[in-house]
Amino acid sequence: MRRVAGQDQVAAQKRRVVALDLPGHGLSEMPREKITIPGYGGTVNELADRLELGQIDLVGNSMGGFVAAEVARESPERVNRLVLVSAAGITSADLKRSPGPAVLRAGGALATYAAARFRQIAARPITRHIALALVARHPSLLAPDLVYEGLMKGTGKPGFTDALRATLDYDFRDRLDDIRSPTLIVWGHDDAVIPARDAGEYERLIPNSRKVVLDDTGHIPMVERPVAFNDCVGEFLEGEAVGQPTPGSGSEEEPAAA
Repeated sequence: MRRVAGQDQVAAQKRRVVALDLPGHGLSEMPREKITIPGYGGTVNELADRLELGQIDLVGNSMGGFVAAEVARESPERVNRLVLVSAAGITSADLKRSPGPAVLRAGGALATYAAARFRQIAARPITRHIALALVARHPSLLAPDLVYEGLMKGTGKPGFTDALRATLDYDFRDRLDDIRSPTLIVWGHDDAVIPARDAGEYERLIPNSRKVVLDDTGHIPMVERPVAFNDCVGEFLEGEAVGQPTPGSGSEEEPAAA
């Protein structure tokens, strides 16, 4: 049975799922060295070696997708199949000269300030909507416990600003054709963090890749549309063909609700 390293519980009954907190995030300490995307890729490889995972199917969302793509590019023998979910690495390479980074840094400071109140924020539909309007299409419909444990509890960590800077400083677009793993690109049509057009650019630059764009969905498809997400990723990891959903197919499933 193939082992899986990733952020999402995909076909958990059939597969081993390993989720990690990158250095400076979650419960992981800040690294001694400077945070970089290649450095984070090395962390993923080192963890896979220590756990004796061998070849893996790798799933990453947002910056995690950026790191996953770097692992697949730099260590093609490591990655059997690659899933990029609203991944940074395309538009982010052009953002350093825009006001966007300043806005995101301010958001990180705000997240740190608000961390002590996250449980109360998650409990109320109105405050959930205000706090997560940028990342989810319908935040008020997400389950409070899911919002707190999965989206808020790990924010405001010391590695945020350095990781953001690393995301903006690294540009691998001219080397994405080094990726040899079959690649599934999953995006929310209404992603307000990373535009859905980046899915098409990833698909253009990575050989043997295909995209799936979910309607009425934001930056976290695995949370907002768990059934549709797990279905298409599960089919892909099993080697089945995954096509473009028909218009409206992403909005037929209700968001994960309380």
